[in-house]
Amino acid sequence: MEYHHISAERLTIGRVRELIEKRLPLALSDDARQRIVRCREYLDRKMEHPERPIYGITTGFGSLCNISVGRDELAQLQQNLVMSHACGTGERVPAEIVRLILLLKIQSLSYGYSGVQLATVERLIDFYNNDILPVIYQQGSLGASGDLAPLAHMSLPLLGLGEVACDGAVRPAAEVLAERGWQPIVLQSKEGLALLNGTQFMSAYGVWSLLKAQRLSEWADRIGAMSLDAFDGRIEPFCDEVHLIRGHKGQLETARAFRRLLEGSELIAREKQHVQDPYSFRCIPQVHGASKDTIAYVASVLETEINSATDNPTVFPDEDMVVSAGNFHGQPIALAMDFLAIAVAELGNISERRTYKLISGSRGLPNFLVAKPGLNSGFMIPQYTAASIVSQTKGLCMPASVDSIPSSQGQEDHVSMGSNAATKLARVVSNTERVLAIELMNAAQALEFRRPARSSEPIETLLADYRKRVPFVDNDQVMYPHIEASIRFLQERV
Repeated sequence: MEYHHISAERLTIGRVRELIEKRLPLALSDDARQRIVRCREYLDRKMEHPERPIYGITTGFGSLCNISVGRDELAQLQQNLVMSHACGTGERVPAEIVRLILLLKIQSLSYGYSGVQLATVERLIDFYNNDILPVIYQQGSLGASGDLAPLAHMSLPLLGLGEVACDGAVRPAAEVLAERGWQPIVLQSKEGLALLNGTQFMSAYGVWSLLKAQRLSEWADRIGAMSLDAFDGRIEPFCDEVHLIRGHKGQLETARAFRRLLEGSELIAREKQHVQDPYSFRCIPQVHGASKDTIAYVASVLETEINSATDNPTVFPDEDMVVSAGNFHGQPIALAMDFLAIAVAELGNISERRTYKLISGSRGLPNFLVAKPGLNSGFMIPQYTAASIVSQTKGLCMPASVDSIPSSQGQEDHVSMGSNAATKLARVVSNTERVLAIELMNAAQALEFRRPARSSEPIETLLADYRKRVPFVDNDQVMYPHIEASIRFLQERV
């Protein structure tokens, strides 16, 4: 069986996509094992003769950092941390994102700066490989002391506490551990902090959203090209000369993608009666391109984050240092995720405008894209739906990272709200997917009214594949199944 070996080798966003798609099991590399063991042994030696209090290891947490804890209470201190911090609420985190949380936490702990036991990391790997997914809730993290509440829920099953989703049911973790013959982990000094401090909740949401955003960017070009041809649009605004003199990479990339997608189209090549197109068509390279550039930037930020040790304190065995600092602070990715939400929202914003133009009864297309408007409302209301979604998305694009509410009696006085940025981003991505699916419905319908003229081979192939799932609409019928089928089409087609 093929395994993905957790190691110090850089974990790329592309590799994460591959792990998700192939569902490859995980294993620790020999180097990762050695790093984990060396750090734990160093910390154990350090604890034998502590020279001064060490935050969260021999002291309480947050504003309780000045209260020392006795040696015989250190294990209880860490277990208490996990139990008391499991204060999540709201909707459950979807299974695919829980898997990412586990993967990213394992990766972060494997660098040997966290002081965890090897057995703790191996149990997290057991959970991942056997699809035993801790029940985690979306709300509760401030995104600055790490994702404390959600990662506490991730950690409870290690202790035989909390719940897990396993074999299609939610069950007490203690039952599942007993069935497998696994003893609950007894946490050692620092381990609770290592598990709860960190940005893996927001990073997992960020990576999931980024992977979706990359796909949606490609879909926006394909669907936009179909709409452009169906609207009898002009190809001249997509020529290289226009975009080379501005120089933005994504803009040029988009223009070239549209020319490839529409090469050989009878419709795009025919003489036009109009001098120029509305902005939602003419400015596609500038708008889609700006989103592409943002997606690339956010990918670089998130890839750095998922290859980082982000708990606290940080243990440096080779330097004989235990440093209480702030790598758990989510600001670097909070800003990026707010930015990505705006970029993905704009793909939906301009998409809805193209949908509106397609149903507007201009350029030889019938009103609302049906042969007998009046008797039939046709595609009138799918545009309403798209407009409603776009409006909601705009509200979700208020940056979460500009807010901060002090906590822990003022000790934690600036927080990133990165977890809120992350969960909002996921909603924006899903909303934009729905809006693009509605545009595809309209573009496909409009293109059929251009017969017998044909579009390019790529667009005609896309249309033929889509028609296997969603029919041409002659007369009014129930539309919501077609919207849902269109969404599934975007999700399932490569």
